[in-house]
Amino acid sequence: MRLEGYWGVGPKTAEALRDSLGETAALEAIQNADIRTLAAAGVPRGRAVRILRRANGTAGIDVLGTSDTRSVYDELLSLASSYGISEHAADRIRVLTPLTDQRAIERRLEDVLAAKAVWDERSETDRQRVLEAFERYDAAGGTDRAAVEAALELRSVGLEGSTFDALGAVDEDALSEAAGALGYIRETDDGPTVTEGADDQLDELRGQLEAARELNNAAFDIIESVRSGGVQDMQAFQSGVVDHIASETRIPHGTIRAAAPDQAVDAADFVSTTLRTLVEELTTDVDVREQTVVEILRDRIETADGDVAAAVEAVSEIAFLLSLGRFAAEYELQRPTIVEDGLAVRNARNLFLDGEIQPITYGVGSHTLTEPRANTPPSGDRVTVLTGANSGGKTTLLETLSQVALLTAMGLPVPVDEAEVGLFDTIVFHRRHASFNAGVLESTLKSIVPPLTTTGKTLMLVDEFEAITEPGRAADLLNGLVSLTVEKSALGVYVTHLADDLSPLPETARIDGIFAEGLTPNLELRVEYQPRFGTVGKSTPEFIVSRLVANATDRAERAGFESLAAAVGQEAVQRTLSDAEWDST
Repeated sequence: MRLEGYWGVGPKTAEALRDSLGETAALEAIQNADIRTLAAAGVPRGRAVRILRRANGTAGIDVLGTSDTRSVYDELLSLASSYGISEHAADRIRVLTPLTDQRAIERRLEDVLAAKAVWDERSETDRQRVLEAFERYDAAGGTDRAAVEAALELRSVGLEGSTFDALGAVDEDALSEAAGALGYIRETDDGPTVTEGADDQLDELRGQLEAARELNNAAFDIIESVRSGGVQDMQAFQSGVVDHIASETRIPHGTIRAAAPDQAVDAADFVSTTLRTLVEELTTDVDVREQTVVEILRDRIETADGDVAAAVEAVSEIAFLLSLGRFAAEYELQRPTIVEDGLAVRNARNLFLDGEIQPITYGVGSHTLTEPRANTPPSGDRVTVLTGANSGGKTTLLETLSQVALLTAMGLPVPVDEAEVGLFDTIVFHRRHASFNAGVLESTLKSIVPPLTTTGKTLMLVDEFEAITEPGRAADLLNGLVSLTVEKSALGVYVTHLADDLSPLPETARIDGIFAEGLTPNLELRVEYQPRFGTVGKSTPEFIVSRLVANATDRAERAGFESLAAAVGQEAVQRTLSDAEWDST
């Protein structure tokens, strides 16, 4: 396949990749989800991510039915990738897409939860050793040698068990031998060369050669230095020269004498000939020893070739799965049960919220989370209409459901105590957009209606449809959407303040409500975020007006809010303020 065959790779991008990497290397970078290599070649990082998502999961990308769904998807992967224990693992997480095969989803769930268990079972010290091993791996550029060294460290931490069979199957002794060889051979235009540290004898010969070359450029300094010692004859001078060269270069005396000329015209001829011969002979010795060391190193690498390849692959896969396991452990994610047609969660938590979070139990469609417990969602309703207080968490509930559906689609555990989740061909999440014009209405309808008209299973999560048109017409449109959702065997949760204006809903639809219960002593809205099933929630504006009355410092301003209090119910406002004051005592 040519580069231009991939989504997002146009002629200019393809040309830039060929110039920087070459066709083969560029194709390998795309196939291996190597964002770093593509970015280094000049492809903007965000574009590289989009290219790789399409390259590795075109069908799965189609699950993301709206821009808001894609936004939640991006945020989920950004959060998960922040737990990457290597750069490449984080990149692989960033390009995950929804899977379209249930068996693939189940396999990934098993792998990630096994990795979560491994991470949970490790001591804090061992976790730190794992993180440091991958820091060194990244710093070395992810070379084969870095992978082998990481594999040895991971084995010493005890990660070679059944969860990571590939790591347990490698020969540790062979890897240890290979670790000393890998990275020491560097290919150059003049052939292979051995880097420093591979062989003590070679390093010593190179040091002697370098020192001999330096002395060769300072022959007259040697003559002056030896003569300054008071030598009187040629024999004593020659002996002094040998001693001087030996002390400066650590070349053995015998080697220096063997290089010295038997007959020299004068002192300068003796010194220059000796040094020139030493440089020539040491150059030959270095070349011979280097070739010998290359052969030794290659033998070690070839002996462990299969184990090295296995270690490289195992380390990459372990980094990927352990990163996801670390993410799952941090948020106590659990395995969802894949079902035919439903979405139900018990004690679900929104991953994007900080601080103390009230878990939510909710369900739509068919599910079995209906055993006798407090506030258990009914089963069988294909659509729910969610009503209730402003700032009551309705949008957050929609977002939480979209998180659960998307994580499940990607084969990842979810933030719940229990969950039953269907596999959807399209997930439509639409946030409230506070723009009131025909253009927004048209674009919204074009975004959320087509998925209902196609074959396949659709999940509709739509927030405050009335925000984009007048309330009366919004109620008509919402009635139509609810009916269409039921007719097309889709599932839907629609948030609205217009429950009282809706026509009788289809038999398989219900209305749920979220209730505000008053103000806290700090005059914050106190909300029971858990919806009550089969009950219309109230927006209770008297709570908001009560807070405004209580917080008003200007007399005229307070009088204005008190006028509003009369409009919404003076008695209710006073009761709210009284309850808040009583709670503070």
